[in-house]
Amino acid sequence: MPDERTLKQRIHDGEVINIIYAPLDASKDELADLLSKDTYNLIGIDIQHNPYSEDGVVAFCQMAGELGVPVQLRIKHPRQAYLVGNYLDLGLLSVVVPLVENEETVDEAIEAFYYPPVGRRSWGPTWSYGFNDIKDRLKYAEWWNKNGILTMQLESVKAMTNVRKLAKPGVDMFVFGAMDLSFDLEKHPESPFESVEDCCRHVVEQLKGIDVRVGVGTVPFAKFE
Repeated sequence: MPDERTLKQRIHDGEVINIIYAPLDASKDELADLLSKDTYNLIGIDIQHNPYSEDGVVAFCQMAGELGVPVQLRIKHPRQAYLVGNYLDLGLLSVVVPLVENEETVDEAIEAFYYPPVGRRSWGPTWSYGFNDIKDRLKYAEWWNKNGILTMQLESVKAMTNVRKLAKPGVDMFVFGAMDLSFDLEKHPESPFESVEDCCRHVVEQLKGIDVRVGVGTVPFAKFE
């Protein structure tokens, strides 16, 4: 029988999912070729370190939708957490907030990510993922709150020490930014962590019994040994 769980449910159940990153200017043929190499659950695009236009994101999401794979986007900066809802209106299923260290950033992202009564995302889903199939306002809001995937990226020693406070209801995944985390570990040789791997193990240990998954890079996995 087909698996009727949502991708969000599968993540929370600890299933490994596959994400393929693609350039925002990829053609449909180029994207189809990338997707042909394996079975992918999400296509990742990164505007943190790349130029973009909102029209380009909308077009990319529509193209990915035609190929049957939803899109995950990493936003520019944690101070833009309040704009998460605006990014989602471009057609995304998933958002990654980078450089997260503080509860305030997580609270702001959750509020902007989810529709009421969970959050305060503003209504305006003309291009939003799944809206063409569910036009009713309340039904779509309920559907989104059960399907949208919110990820926080941990990239500093401070994030490691705060991780239990950051693991709030509404956060689906934590992932690591290995390069920036390496910079911060080098900046703080006095920290209890000697490597990115130490940080990964620490986060997994801290989150035992908490319903937030942990991944490497932007790809979640069930366990870290």
